[in-house]
Amino acid sequence: MRYPDVERLAADQSGVISRRQLYSLGLTRWQVKAQLRAGRWRSHGRQTIAVHTGTLDQSALWWRAVWEVGADAALDGVSALQAAGLRGFEAPVLQVSVSRGSRYRKLPGVRVYETRRRKPDDVLGHGLPRVRPEIAAVRAALWAVTNRQAALLWLMPIQQRIFGAEALSEAFSSVKRHRRRAFLRTVLADLVNGVQSMGELDFARMCRARGLPEPTRQVVRRGPNGRIYLDVYWDQWGIVVEIEGAQHLDPGMAISDALRQNHLFVHGDGVLRIPVIGLRLEPDAFMNQVARLLARCRRAAAA
Repeated sequence: MRYPDVERLAADQSGVISRRQLYSLGLTRWQVKAQLRAGRWRSHGRQTIAVHTGTLDQSALWWRAVWEVGADAALDGVSALQAAGLRGFEAPVLQVSVSRGSRYRKLPGVRVYETRRRKPDDVLGHGLPRVRPEIAAVRAALWAVTNRQAALLWLMPIQQRIFGAEALSEAFSSVKRHRRRAFLRTVLADLVNGVQSMGELDFARMCRARGLPEPTRQVVRRGPNGRIYLDVYWDQWGIVVEIEGAQHLDPGMAISDALRQNHLFVHGDGVLRIPVIGLRLEPDAFMNQVARLLARCRRAAAA
């Protein structure tokens, strides 16, 4: 026996449906059991039923995690970002949140976080229960294993246009106390304000700390399409360092950056490009590159 209403709802949920939904559509427990015994459907937990006998895809696993955990569970953190379209980041487990004090069930492969910060409008009101992307990103960063991972979980969704830096800033404003809060504030400032938050002054300070000559900042050069503003320049050796904010990840900006860098190279300048967040996370690695290029150019000039 087929159930068209069940099939339509399951089709919208990657082939899975909950027992509660089945009963609300008028099926009895005996009818559900008959479909399972006949091998037309397959159970994937206490609540989750697939209307097929194949493996569950990623979206179906998200539905299963929410139903099996129960309470007011919703995808959160990295999982909510992936459901919103995040690409290129893998997590070992699914992340789900519930309101603090809720009675929920543990599930292998699913990490459940109890949160005091849950507000009614934090969870999208239709489809798969998941926290809004900008809020999920804040929690993903708080739950991240390292600062580097936390920064990536903000940078990547902005780069992929899942949300904007302003929305992230508003979501982060609710975080008053956390061991990573100070670090994330600096990352957020970089994302919202670009280079100005860290800027050439901080770069100059790093140069002084390493005993490197202090560069000239905000030099204006003439390019094929008008003026070119250089963030950092050692004119005596023809070395340019561009400190780039998140806006440089935009494809249109990337083309402009490439044209500018190529123009400088053709006219004899060496160019190093440093993402401002990269300078936050890997300052030694980037500053080592600057020091090596300076040393090479100084040796060449002295020869």
